[in-house]
Amino acid sequence: MSPTIAPRLLNVIDDDILPLTERGVFAGNKVFGAAILRKSDLSLVMAGANGEIENPLWHGEIHTLKQFYELSQRPASSELVFLSTHEPCTMCLSAITWAGFDNFYYLFSHEDSRDAFAIPHDLKILSEVFGLAPGGYRHSNAFWTAYSIPQLVESESEPLRSQLQQQLVRIKQHYAILSARYQESKGDNHIPLN
Repeated sequence: MSPTIAPRLLNVIDDDILPLTERGVFAGNKVFGAAILRKSDLSLVMAGANGEIENPLWHGEIHTLKQFYELSQRPASSELVFLSTHEPCTMCLSAITWAGFDNFYYLFSHEDSRDAFAIPHDLKILSEVFGLAPGGYRHSNAFWTAYSIPQLVESESEPLRSQLQQQLVRIKQHYAILSARYQESKGDNHIPLN
């Protein structure tokens, strides 16, 4: 993929994932979401958000994959881009792998989930179960390659880089508001690792 994929991914987060996430957070879910796009033209196939109040396994990526596989007609995963708002946890990394995706892109890192969103479980599971440091998995391996959207933004030329940086700031501010809302209300949910 060319570095110019970053504008499209940010627009999908902004226009398609964030509205679903906002509704989900107001229902008591976490701030995580995902989308699936066609490689050929980056058109949206599916967007989804966290659904943990229904099932603690419905992380943003898993819930999106569930809905994707419920489609009667769906492209092969080899023809698709997987977009995650947050760097996937070990369960979601495995699901993306088992679903046959050869890529995924993420906006917020594991450290962001811990530090900016006060949801440290990804890192604790990486450490306690797998003995890995934050981001300690192989970002390029026999199954897929993982890409950080902020790194892609930094690789863009001006003036696009500055425009995308401004969009990143705005998106991060929106997520900060949703995160605060989730943190205020999480005592009322029954998500085991809330």
